[in-house]
Amino acid sequence: MIADRLALSSWHILLAADPGAGGGLLQLLILFGPLFVIWYLLIILPQQRQRKKTQEMLASLKTGDRVLTSGGIYGTIVGFREGVVQLQVAKDVKLEVARTAVTGLQGQEDAPSKGKDAPKGSG
Repeated sequence: MIADRLALSSWHILLAADPGAGGGLLQLLILFGPLFVIWYLLIILPQQRQRKKTQEMLASLKTGDRVLTSGGIYGTIVGFREGVVQLQVAKDVKLEVARTAVTGLQGQEDAPSKGKDAPKGSG
């Protein structure tokens, strides 16, 4: 008896559905098409450019470059192996890090100065 009531009460939903409405896909594309274009231009395209720039930087690494790792360590490249970069971070201190852990090059203008611009001690 309850099943009969549920079946009778759902007839209006079945009758309201219009099987001849073929513009649903077109309306969906009109609504979501610009959203996908905006998503691509604002999110995906910049990520692809950044990834390409990073790949070019990693491919152009050479001995003597001063680099920054993803762990925040600055070092000078002293050697390479398959996928591994050997960094000298201090005198007689060398670290081996994955090549992909290098996140950026530190230019000569970014290097900390050790001369007259260094902060003076209070003593």
